[in-house]
Amino acid sequence: MSRLPFYLLVGFLLIAGIALSVHRHVAFEVPWMPGEQRQVWEVEAQVNFTALGDPVMVDLALPSTQKGYRVLTENTASSGYGLAFLEDNGSRQAQWSIRDATGPQQLYYSVQLLVAPQAVDRTAEPPALPRDIAWERPFDTAASQVIERAQQRSADAVTFARELIRDFTGDRQGENARLLLTQFERTPLLVRLLNEAGVRAREVSGLALDDGRRRQSLQSWLQVFSDDGSAVLFNPVTGEQGKPDNLLLWEDRGGAVLEVQGGTNSRVSFSMIQHNQPASTAVRNQLADDTLINFSIHSLPLEEQALFQTILLIPIGALVVVFLRVIVGLKTSGTFMPVLIALALIQTTLLTGLIGFLLVVTVGLIIRSYLSHLNLLLVARVSAVIITVIAIISVFSVMSYRFGLNAGLTITFFPMIILAWTIERMSILWEEEGPKEVLIQGGGSLLTAVLAYLAMNNPWVRHITFNFLGVQLILMALILLLGNYTGYRLLELKRFKPVTED
Repeated sequence: MSRLPFYLLVGFLLIAGIALSVHRHVAFEVPWMPGEQRQVWEVEAQVNFTALGDPVMVDLALPSTQKGYRVLTENTASSGYGLAFLEDNGSRQAQWSIRDATGPQQLYYSVQLLVAPQAVDRTAEPPALPRDIAWERPFDTAASQVIERAQQRSADAVTFARELIRDFTGDRQGENARLLLTQFERTPLLVRLLNEAGVRAREVSGLALDDGRRRQSLQSWLQVFSDDGSAVLFNPVTGEQGKPDNLLLWEDRGGAVLEVQGGTNSRVSFSMIQHNQPASTAVRNQLADDTLINFSIHSLPLEEQALFQTILLIPIGALVVVFLRVIVGLKTSGTFMPVLIALALIQTTLLTGLIGFLLVVTVGLIIRSYLSHLNLLLVARVSAVIITVIAIISVFSVMSYRFGLNAGLTITFFPMIILAWTIERMSILWEEEGPKEVLIQGGGSLLTAVLAYLAMNNPWVRHITFNFLGVQLILMALILLLGNYTGYRLLELKRFKPVTED
């Protein structure tokens, strides 16, 4: 029979598992290693104004995920105000409203921003060119001469904008530029000149992030659209092209940053602080929305997440058991009973769990040997063993508590039904094969359980299995490959030792 379908299945599982894991790491920045830190900026905007005793409505532009930064969480503080988050054509706003307010008012908005180099800018739609731009004399002549001079030294929209800005800075600032600056603000003037020349441009507002700074204000930046529709950012003061790494575009659609109806003397100031936090916490909010390729359990309640964090470790224990039984040839009492013991050891710690397991099984075997003389039916005998195990665990828990050994209370994490069946199987094995076989299988079970515990309790393994569900497909492929092995076990090679010696 051809093994091609089998290997195709294994290959598909491996490729799918690796692809899903790499996708989560690249697209959602889930770290490979536990304990990795991510840089997070916390920015607070404080809105101040004086209310006039009338209904008040305040609109504040909000930042969005952009190149270099991803919005994590948002919070507001506005006692007595109604609040709504609005979005229109890609522009986000926080809108506060109140029926009656008088005197000085303060509103707060804070946002946490993850430094994310993989984040990309939203698609920026070029603004429409104004139909008619009117200039008063003598500013019309100065504007046309400035535009003509910059066009002679440029080849396209971007180079024209760069040359135009340079004509307003430093030693290149001529009389026409100085005349225009006496009437217009620099950035609105540049936008007006660019539009006059047929170049789409607008003024945007950015915040320079600097750790520990307070009462900062937004800066005006010039966004110019090239002939192919892509946006290029310019510093209107220095003429530098491109977006600095520490620049956060707070409003990038050319609208107003703050609008207050029913108040005067409005202003907004910003404070910021930078700190590091675990990567798993920083990216958790973007993992809450599951999709077909971003399937995770982060959208579940925390209690269920904690449960699945343990359940997802079982395939690791199963892989250890399969390897030890198929490749090494280790004998165990029950197929996957060591995995369940390993799960209990995770809850009880290794030393406490091993001592508790040995005590329960030893006492259980002694009582089971007495039950064997009663000639009970199987169901009744196993039921009696289950009750015995419960009694043993109860007695040990009470005694450990009386002696102040609180660690002994964790023995209740052992699965009682599995313990009962383990005692039953070992008792039958003792009667049929003798105590030696019981020690071999019992010791093999404990050794397998300890190795599975060490693998399942590893912090890196716990992190990978919980955050990358594609790993489950990889484990399935490895188990299928091990299940296809038909060669000698490592422990069986001792039978051929005399041959090698000869």
